[in-house]
Amino acid sequence: MKNFILSILCLLVFSAQSQTYTPTKANIIARTTFQDNKFGMFIHWGAFSVLGDGEWVMNNKEINKDDYKKLTKVFNPVDFDAAKWVSTAKNAGMKYIVLITRHHDGFSNWDTKQSDWKITNTHYKQDPLKLLAAECKKQGIKLGFYYSLLDWTRDDYPYETGRTGKKSGRTAKSNYDAYLKFMKGQLTELLTNYGDISCIWFDGHWDQTNPEGSKDRSSRINWKYDEIYSLIHKLQPACMIGNNHHLDPIPGEDFQMFEQDLPGQNSSGLSFQTASALPLEACITMNDAWGFKITDRNYKTYNNIIQTLVGAAGRNANLLLNVGPMANGEIQAEFRDTLALVGKWVKKFGASIYGTRGGPLGPQIWGVTTQDSKHVYVHILNKRNQSGLFIPGSYKVQKVGLMGTNTSLPFSVRKNGVLIDARTVTLSGPDTVIAIDFQ
Repeated sequence: MKNFILSILCLLVFSAQSQTYTPTKANIIARTTFQDNKFGMFIHWGAFSVLGDGEWVMNNKEINKDDYKKLTKVFNPVDFDAAKWVSTAKNAGMKYIVLITRHHDGFSNWDTKQSDWKITNTHYKQDPLKLLAAECKKQGIKLGFYYSLLDWTRDDYPYETGRTGKKSGRTAKSNYDAYLKFMKGQLTELLTNYGDISCIWFDGHWDQTNPEGSKDRSSRINWKYDEIYSLIHKLQPACMIGNNHHLDPIPGEDFQMFEQDLPGQNSSGLSFQTASALPLEACITMNDAWGFKITDRNYKTYNNIIQTLVGAAGRNANLLLNVGPMANGEIQAEFRDTLALVGKWVKKFGASIYGTRGGPLGPQIWGVTTQDSKHVYVHILNKRNQSGLFIPGSYKVQKVGLMGTNTSLPFSVRKNGVLIDARTVTLSGPDTVIAIDFQ
């Protein structure tokens, strides 16, 4: 009985500690900047890129960890060019980059002192994180790091209770205290040696839960997030923490992400959670895979990506759009060409995205709205049947017009909103934008 009572007391203390997180002023400012930036590049790249079958290839092909680690002999990204990566993102209108530092295969994309399973032990020998951090600073792009909580190669990770990586050949008994120490050591390196980091993007919590859709989604282990999160906020108070656990936010987190869906949607079966008051982000691939997959040619079109970006903004969320560079370090042309087109659209219509929040009218079948302090933007993505557009709110309207043109539209101000005569509007491109300017 004493042990039971002690366990309950420990749980209550842990819960109380977890719920006392108060973000710093610097963190609050970082959240606002994050929401203003709206558009980022996700980069899935590492030793798994060599096999050209996605980032889950070790698990999916049931590769033994000793065989998998032979990839250090063939992973040699001689064409990696940090300037080209950052320029590709910047020219597309992206304001930040989130790079995989360690995925579920445990391979570290930097010169970590915590493990020999790392990129500097390949023939490449260099630390791409240092090169990328320097280039992001040079070009004015913020940098965040993805970090996997689970590991298919380490014996100390609690693989016995995990759902994935079962065929990797681990036999030693796991030891989460040792694994937690390892993670803390790596996170300290990432937040100490590479300048200001905008976010730590965690993934892998779901390995210790029942599958999405199950009534019981509690974790089989205590991840000790209070220790992990407090370490991050201590090292860099402005650094935002997000966790792709597919659950409601946990105290200590600074933004909430949705995988392969916009907030409020769940076509992927991964986003059962509801949108919180935290800054929101939708992470979505440009084809079907996250990591380089040589057979995947199901590329999203330029129109699709623009409409996804606009749809995210209209739901008060960012879009983190993923590319999976090849093993040589090059972002393939199919991604670069489409992103260049996206960049041209953003240059013309970016004011309706950057610095905005979700508009006065929630997502509609025909499109969405966004707003800032001086404008409401009506994004028409699909053909509408009715001729009038009613936007609710109280406004002193100066002008209503088609963005990117000199065309003004008739309107009338009502007691509870603005009615726009849209009979003359012809849809053009992926998004026809009507701008309402206030006095």
